Amino acid sequence: MNKNELTHFDEQGQAIMVDVSGKQETNRTAIASGIIKVSQPVFQAIQEGTAAKGDVLGVARIAGIMAVKNTSSVIPLCHPLPIAKCSVDFELLAEECAVKAIVTVKVTGLTGVEMEALHGVSVSLLTIYDMCKAIDKRMEISDIHLDKKSGGKSGEFIR
Repeated sequence: MNKNELTHFDEQGQAIMVDVSGKQETNRTAIASGIIKVSQPVFQAIQEGTAAKGDVLGVARIAGIMAVKNTSSVIPLCHPLPIAKCSVDFELLAEECAVKAIVTVKVTGLTGVEMEALHGVSVSLLTIYDMCKAIDKRMEISDIHLDKKSGGKSGEFIR
């Protein structure tokens, strides 16, 4: 198969779940990140833990982990995977008045965990938005991307 061919379509152009049964099980890791830009009052509430809805980053961390575990129920052609490890970390970027989410996912399996890491980042940032929208609705989510992946036939990718 050509490297640039789409694998989620059959010869008739119908959407399919990729057959991974012939693949070799390997250790696979994906790291993704994204940013939410916030106002100074929102940043302060997150940093000081004073948001009315509670611990913003704690809830966003749990939401990100739940998203990773449930990716295949949201992204139609993703395989359900037995996640071995998931971490959701945050960096407070004071100069940019932003929060960066970093999600790391590991599995030993037949297919990669890039979608799980990206989904975890997206949901963790959306959760920050949800928990802080009463303070200011002008938050901006951006720069969600895959930073690194390893394992599988395609090997290592570093952004």
